[in-house]
Amino acid sequence: MTSNKQTPIPRQYAGRTAEQRVGERRGRLFEAALQLYGTQGYASTSIEQLCSAAAISMRSFYQEMGSREKLLIALADDITGRATAAAFERLAALSNAAFADRITAGFRAYLAVTCTDPRTARVCYIEVVGVSTAVEEWRGRWRGNIGALVQAEAEQAVARGEARDRDYRLFAIAVIGAVNSLAQELARGDREPEPQVTLPSICAEITSLVIAGVAPEPAAP
Repeated sequence: MTSNKQTPIPRQYAGRTAEQRVGERRGRLFEAALQLYGTQGYASTSIEQLCSAAAISMRSFYQEMGSREKLLIALADDITGRATAAAFERLAALSNAAFADRITAGFRAYLAVTCTDPRTARVCYIEVVGVSTAVEEWRGRWRGNIGALVQAEAEQAVARGEARDRDYRLFAIAVIGAVNSLAQELARGDREPEPQVTLPSICAEITSLVIAGVAPEPAAP
């Protein structure tokens, strides 16, 4: 016996399914948030401005995101997700490299995604700081994930005889803190710090920090 039931055909609007329309709205919201949060700042951006820039209604905004805060988290999560994927790809390509070279290359790949565009740098390293409990919780999860990666890399370096055997939990926190602080200086381009902060200079500092952190203890006099 054959069934009379048929697979429902997705309803289309102007040749696009509802899912496609949602994806397009989300993409426009991300681009609007990147431009506005990344230039005039999160605190100075209203929902009305976001809706106007994204060419969507207020109703669609609340259906899709719910709040400016949730849009900030979603945008930052998208950027850092792509940055993390780039870092993992670089680490995989340098599986036989020295520990300091691997860590530096991984962070270089990460920062190339988050810092090449001044808007993404501002969003990821300035605008997400101190916004709310929810955003701080998101930042904490991100730091925890990256910290676990750095700690695991250090422990593998110990097993290969490249690093001294010690607890690397605080080391991982220190490295992440240094990367964040240096990236914040890079994002604040209007301050023109001396010496000039650039992506290569950040990576050089990371290399120095990592090498110092894993170096053997000096021999007793």
